[in-house]
Amino acid sequence: MKRLKIMLSLAKKGAIGEKKKITVRGLANELGFSPQTVLRILDELEGEGLIVKEIIGRKTYVEISENGLKFLEELCDEIYDVVYQGIIIGEVISGIGEGAYYVRHYAHLIEEYLGFTPYPGTLNVRVIFPKTIFDALCGAKPITIPGFTKEGRTFGDVKAYRVMIDGVEGAVVIPSRTIHPPRIAEVISPVYLRKELNLKDGSKITLKVVKLK
Repeated sequence: MKRLKIMLSLAKKGAIGEKKKITVRGLANELGFSPQTVLRILDELEGEGLIVKEIIGRKTYVEISENGLKFLEELCDEIYDVVYQGIIIGEVISGIGEGAYYVRHYAHLIEEYLGFTPYPGTLNVRVIFPKTIFDALCGAKPITIPGFTKEGRTFGDVKAYRVMIDGVEGAVVIPSRTIHPPRIAEVISPVYLRKELNLKDGSKITLKVVKLK
């Protein structure tokens, strides 16, 4: 953990693609380590080829090497795979009432592309984990519900991601034009989710993204 903290600190200081001047005491004070510990770890990282260190006079310059960058990238990928497994944790909030209008207009396409007749309304969920709805869905394949024109009004494409909510099927829908911030998920389902799952504003809810083959 101490090794990783030092590498992350070096990255934050801009030691990527160029050497940055550091002081052992400065790193020690920043991270709460002893100067001896910082010096030992820097020597170990250099010996393993994860950093390049150069001492000019009394000044020390350090750069994260290509191997070091590869190590950090692989670590990020591994953490991402472990943490982001298509789980969305959030809390139920009230919407602004437009969901029912749009669901009614898209209902025939939802039935065609998702295989269920939607309840005329959406469940709005404020995402607690991960940071945004897009972080949870980035590894999932969407079903694109095509847009259409009706009575002179254009309705755009909608991306739908199948989810399960406590054993009930549904989908997170993201219109091509949305007023919702990235922390808000709109969920459709064949049932009235608030009643089916006894939900109210503030209720915690877990959505599990169904990965398409």
